Amino acid sequence: MIRIYTQKEQGEEWLRRYRGYLPVFACVLGFTETGLIPGISAAGRTPEDRKYTACADAEFLYYGPEHKAQYPLPPLAAGASPVLISRAVFESLKIPVHLFNAGLPQPPAVPVIDLGGAPAKCLSGGAAMEITTVHHLLEQGLLWGERLATNIQQGYLIIGECVVGGTTTALAILTGLGIDAAGKVNSSHPVCNHAQKWALVQTGLEKMKGSREQGAGSREQDEIFRFPIQNSVDPLELVAAVGDPMQVVVAGIAIAASRSCGVMLAGGTQMLAVYALMSAIAQTYALSWQPEEIVVGTTRWVAEDPTGATVDLALNLGKTSLTESGRTPPLLATHLSFADSRYPQLRAYEQGFVKEGIGAGAACIAAHLSQDWQQHQLLAAIEAQFERLSTALN
Repeated sequence: MIRIYTQKEQGEEWLRRYRGYLPVFACVLGFTETGLIPGISAAGRTPEDRKYTACADAEFLYYGPEHKAQYPLPPLAAGASPVLISRAVFESLKIPVHLFNAGLPQPPAVPVIDLGGAPAKCLSGGAAMEITTVHHLLEQGLLWGERLATNIQQGYLIIGECVVGGTTTALAILTGLGIDAAGKVNSSHPVCNHAQKWALVQTGLEKMKGSREQGAGSREQDEIFRFPIQNSVDPLELVAAVGDPMQVVVAGIAIAASRSCGVMLAGGTQMLAVYALMSAIAQTYALSWQPEEIVVGTTRWVAEDPTGATVDLALNLGKTSLTESGRTPPLLATHLSFADSRYPQLRAYEQGFVKEGIGAGAACIAAHLSQDWQQHQLLAAIEAQFERLSTALN
């Protein structure tokens, strides 16, 4: 049920250590105007739909299918939201869920911890967020990582995300850190829109370079972030230029939590970018962390996406001096299949229409690790959610 694609020994050791334990789930919601570009994402049929995807996913995750949603799940070109998978597992296993707003255009209609961030502008402008916002969000992440880990005696923390357009900001962060990621990221499309993503990233990084050369040495830095050890690229300035608010929050939570418990970064491309960012932040700002406590958990639709190269990307993470401290994380995936599902919306996953999101892959890994759930149990629980949602909508 769980396959390890990279760092096999470290991955097996991590699974052994946390077998039988229930995790805690933290989900960080964020927004980038990159997600509104026509055709950039399939997580919502229109740009207007995509404004509310994170709010809709959070509401469904928290309340389930019978709740009359203020933000209903957006229509997709094909398939059904991956939040059905996460909700099915978390509800069945009673896994505690904490939702964080790192920067959304509107407040979600669920109890959420507001981190005082802001939505990011489109990364192509090379000025996505204020540097002070990025510093603030990292500090909030470090604080909450410590808080969440304090309540985890022997289990582990799963950190998920919901950011529409987030694989494009992930490509920007990876590229900015010197990692060969072009043509390797995933997307919510059946065939990844690599050329569109790459053009945006190139534009954003060029603009960032231009403004860095103009403003060299003029900016006052916050006290805690005064002395980056390296003079190459400051990872926090990179996030401010071309990132999104979720990335730096998850990096902070994971760095702090790894000091005392296991951490599973839930997702594919986006979490590989966060892992690279963590390595660079820890190295640049001399923050202590435990890379061997961290794995990336996703679905096989991501790990084996024929139009991306997730495994190659994971292997490339350790190849640049900025991310040396973290090396390469173990990449794990659930082998959940919808090939035999009764519902065409779930079978669409097998055609590449939906692949992952809001912690879906990690949720399935957790169900197998803690309760030894197999394919039939997962499928039954997910189909039951789908059935309840269909009934509630009719």
